[in-house]
Amino acid sequence: QVQLVESGGGLVQPGGSLRLSCAASGGIFSDNAMAWYRQGPGKQRELVAAITSGGNTNYADSVKGRFTISRDNAKNTVYLQMNSLKPEDTAVYYCNRVRNIYFGRPYDTWGQGTQVTVSS
Repeated sequence: QVQLVESGGGLVQPGGSLRLSCAASGGIFSDNAMAWYRQGPGKQRELVAAITSGGNTNYADSVKGRFTISRDNAKNTVYLQMNSLKPEDTAVYYCNRVRNIYFGRPYDTWGQGTQVTVSS
């Protein structure tokens, strides 16, 4: 029943911007905290940004001031606005429900992810 579909990735130059979207279905969205994760080459998946159903947010130190997470409950969609992109932001980006916006603790079902590549 649960489905998560990420989109919006692509190839951008350093300093550029991208807006990622995650469409959720299966009745998991409006009352759940949501988060964006990423997994770069040779790295473990890490929590990037998270948002509660009420709009409280948490960000990894590496993206603070550059990324903004938001959600539109009417559209069952969570967004990640990424500005001032750096090569180290290159990764596959995933969204998921989380039990806690600080600890993460994602649920078991993942989407396909969307590739973000930052390179000149």
